[in-house]
Amino acid sequence: MSKFKKKKEGDLPAVNTASLPDIVFMLLFFFMTVTVMKDSSLMIKNELPYADQIQKLDKKDRVIYIYAGKPSERYQSTYGSAAKIQLNDKFADVSDVASYILAERAKKREELQNVLTTALKVDEETNMGLVSDIKQELRKVNALKINYTTRKGDAFRNMQ
Repeated sequence: MSKFKKKKEGDLPAVNTASLPDIVFMLLFFFMTVTVMKDSSLMIKNELPYADQIQKLDKKDRVIYIYAGKPSERYQSTYGSAAKIQLNDKFADVSDVASYILAERAKKREELQNVLTTALKVDEETNMGLVSDIKQELRKVNALKINYTTRKGDAFRNMQ
């Protein structure tokens, strides 16, 4: 009788799962650090107009967004169907735009405060009177760099 037994043929070695929790936690921490949270939820209808000559903004941290349009169906019973301005997650009046810009400017780093761009995301059915009022308020606080956010496409589609 022999002291040593031969290994059975066809047996596979067990998979070592000792490092699996480390990998899972490493992935969890990675996604927690690189995920961007949603800034604000839209409370207005925001169908952007079409434009054929557009440029993409390089740095999103230098942009302050102002939304304008009719309230979505969910909010029309409370706020009516006239075009409104949305700043962050709240409806606002035209007179609130200047203080909003100053507050957002104060949140930014000092070297970015002079290069901020105000992006107007205006619904295609919103009248230009509201946009002009917003621009007047922006002039009061010297926020003169304005960007109109649009969709890429043929500009003649706006007339249909």
